[in-house]
Amino acid sequence: MSARLPEHNDPESVDPLAEPQQVGQHAAPTETTAVLTEPLGDSFEDQASARARARDRAVLGSPVVAVILQVVLAILAPLVVLIGIIRLVASPVFLWLEYHRPGFPADPFGMSTEQRLNYGSYGLDYLFNLAPQSYLAELTFADGNPVFTQAEVGHMADVKQVMLITTLSGLVAAVVCIVVMIVLYRMRKGAIGRAFFFGAVWLTVAMLIVAVVAAFSWETFFAAFHQAFFAEGTWTFYASDTLIRLYPGQFWIDAAVWIAGLTLVVMVVTIVSTAPTRRRRYRNEQAQRFMRSQKMGDTQ
Repeated sequence: MSARLPEHNDPESVDPLAEPQQVGQHAAPTETTAVLTEPLGDSFEDQASARARARDRAVLGSPVVAVILQVVLAILAPLVVLIGIIRLVASPVFLWLEYHRPGFPADPFGMSTEQRLNYGSYGLDYLFNLAPQSYLAELTFADGNPVFTQAEVGHMADVKQVMLITTLSGLVAAVVCIVVMIVLYRMRKGAIGRAFFFGAVWLTVAMLIVAVVAAFSWETFFAAFHQAFFAEGTWTFYASDTLIRLYPGQFWIDAAVWIAGLTLVVMVVTIVSTAPTRRRRYRNEQAQRFMRSQKMGDTQ
């Protein structure tokens, strides 16, 4: 009989040359198992950022929003300049220049220039500090008499309130102008210059009209101005009262001239530097096209 060879698939057949395997030991797999992965979706932050960019593109591309912001800037920017110039004139420096300029009327009751400068500086300083009315009410002459009557102190308190409100309004308007300019810079090239131009135009026209009215009837203009801000009977004084001696009529005329003159100079310079000439329009159109192409590239 011939011997039977062990078959390859016979579980009882054993290769005598193979190394014995330990119990519990498994052979290493001959093929690697593929790991299935799925693409991760966009994170919440990415989606929020995409929505924010889309919102910004929609807002920044709106012509209605751009026009509204230009109108706001054209109204507020000239007022900020005007309030700043008023604050510049209402200072002890202007008071010193007035008292020392040739032709300024002397005090008919004998107050010296040094005394007027001292007491007048108290009055101007009171308008912009946080001191109570006692700051002026307790001020006395060398003989012990009060410098200001109670009616004068009350009027200065009213003026202080108006000036503080005006100054705070100017600061708020300045902040709004800065924000509007930042937005307009991203929306429309040349929009800021156009807003400055039209703002300077309307304020220049308004200042010229006011200047003509004041020149032909200063007393009427002065009275109408005070009636608009102060109660009747609280702003009229005798020629012997300290407020009239420190700030006579010529002082207010000079102050109005300086405010109007400085404002007109700033407005004229603004008009000249921002006028929509052909060259500026072409340059702004080119810049606008480039900015639009950049935005369109961001959307793709």
